[in-house]
Amino acid sequence: MMKKKDILVLLVLVGLLCFSLGYDYLKNRLPKPEVTTGQRGDLGIDKHINEKNIDKYLGREDSVYRDVRMLDDPADYESIGGDSKLSGFVEGFEVIPLPYIIPVSNLPEAVGETYNGDTLFSKNDKGNYVPNYEESLDILEYYFPKDKNIFIMCGGGGYAGMMKNVLVDLGWDENKIYNVGGYWYYEGKHNVKVKEKVNGKTKYNFWKVNYHNIDFDSLTKINE
Repeated sequence: MMKKKDILVLLVLVGLLCFSLGYDYLKNRLPKPEVTTGQRGDLGIDKHINEKNIDKYLGREDSVYRDVRMLDDPADYESIGGDSKLSGFVEGFEVIPLPYIIPVSNLPEAVGETYNGDTLFSKNDKGNYVPNYEESLDILEYYFPKDKNIFIMCGGGGYAGMMKNVLVDLGWDENKIYNVGGYWYYEGKHNVKVKEKVNGKTKYNFWKVNYHNIDFDSLTKINE
């Protein structure tokens, strides 16, 4: 039989273990996604996790980080104080452009139109997203895995909001997806700058970007 002293030591050890596990759980638990208010809310930007505090949530093994801008967007984002070219990104974010995934519409009038070429998905007459290629869903699930938390960013927050809506419409869990806002407003410590001036000329070091292009010519088109 165990002595009272041994039982007490065991209980203390079990208590410390439970405390440690509980502390780790609380420390790593993410707040539930919640859209903020005002104009940023109209874009779908999250209230709790956004460009102001995203540094606290980087490097998580249970999460993926996606920036959905184009390297060089045809839309004139300079007209609203942004950058049509990808001027930088937050460390850890990989880039896969939203305009290659769905047709983009309802942009601010000042910026004009973005890319309007081939896309992985389009909307049918009922307003539902349908794949244009046999590989469309596989590609989406590969870059936006359903078993991970998904942090999405873009320039100002609009593309990220659209990307979250697409995923939710196609069956992803909305409680695992965060629109973390716009890189243009990021002031954290993990800024990887792509745009720089050399001898008075602006250049973009796109080689720094972990960029995922979609080669539509290699995909199998679905005939309607």
